[in-house]
Amino acid sequence: MPTPDAAQNLPRVPPRTVRTAGGAVLLAASAGVMALLGQWEPDKRDPGLVYADQLAGGLPTVCKGITRHVTSTPVVVGERWSAAKCDQEEAQAVVQVQQQLAQCFTRPDVPQAVFDAASSHAWNNGAAATCSSQAMRAFNVGDWSLGCRRLGLSDAGRPVWSFVRNKDGSMRYVQGLANRRASETAYCRRGLPQ
Repeated sequence: MPTPDAAQNLPRVPPRTVRTAGGAVLLAASAGVMALLGQWEPDKRDPGLVYADQLAGGLPTVCKGITRHVTSTPVVVGERWSAAKCDQEEAQAVVQVQQQLAQCFTRPDVPQAVFDAASSHAWNNGAAATCSSQAMRAFNVGDWSLGCRRLGLSDAGRPVWSFVRNKDGSMRYVQGLANRRASETAYCRRGLPQ
């Protein structure tokens, strides 16, 4: 399984930047965020195959988690996307999500690792959900470490953002989502004072 440190093995995309509401200028679609996304998506055996994501109620998904929620390109189960198409669509979609997310950061000193981890969280949960999260509240008062922790755990230490809704409306804990939140938390804390 690739780690965020494997970022140097990822295809290069043109560097882009986004400006937060607080004035921070951050790298968009950075190697770090793309590596984070690559840990959990795609199907390693056939990365370009569009599949029905069972955790997302059968939502057609391809590459590093591209769905109809992040692209206007049709995502049809059974189709196969080329590596080049995945790279192009991923970069565009990640930048779009990051532009939405950037408007929720009100401080001028957002660390890149915090933005990357929050971007991974937003990619998985939606920018609006990340923006309204307890993690974002902590980020916007400059408590980076607490915000990082809140990406995956409540203040009481219970998992958050690690559940899916069953057809009957009940919630089910998913260890893979908890693992993803733990990875985002660890990445988020990179370079923060201990």
